[in-house]
Amino acid sequence: MDEVSRTAAVYDDDATAFVEKYRSESVAKLYGQRFFDGLTGERVLDVGCGPGADATVFAERGYEVTGIDRTRPFLQTVREEVPEARAAHGDMRWLPFCDDAFDGIWSCASLLHVPREDVPATLREFRRVLAPDGLVFASLKRGEESGYSEDGRYFERYTSGEVRRLFEENGFDCVEIEINEVPGTEPQLAWIQVLAGEVCPASEN
Repeated sequence: MDEVSRTAAVYDDDATAFVEKYRSESVAKLYGQRFFDGLTGERVLDVGCGPGADATVFAERGYEVTGIDRTRPFLQTVREEVPEARAAHGDMRWLPFCDDAFDGIWSCASLLHVPREDVPATLREFRRVLAPDGLVFASLKRGEESGYSEDGRYFERYTSGEVRRLFEENGFDCVEIEINEVPGTEPQLAWIQVLAGEVCPASEN
């Protein structure tokens, strides 16, 4: 069983607790404005959508949102809580969608479960299903040590330079990176937030 499958099994085994945890807060609501501002169309793919907290925000804003996840209980929650969204079962490494199918891809704390050697091909899949002027948001954990957490989930950790190179070498000409540090965590937890596409959103300044 590979890292992604082992992680999915953890989510499956304790789905009720993870639904309660991840329905409680939307990262798209907190940090998604630059992504929204940069979108040029309505079709959004929520990769690793979980139980749909972010999909709810996309639907409320009028986007045509599709969520994809390996965990079937999460998808069932999406269907119940976000009836406007489509929910697809699948693996982000092999997206079951046509070329140029989406204007935006939202990958919040999901790409980090993919082992590093599979990430280049996964990003090329993102690029394949994304429209030429489309935009990707991704959040990953900053750090130098990857591996399994105590609950059995796999996490890859990166430096910001590593993340930039991965995106630039796999189909994305413009890559913007921000670091979001979480106060009061020891060791310091920080998220690398990425916006990537052929053309980055225009700056407000």
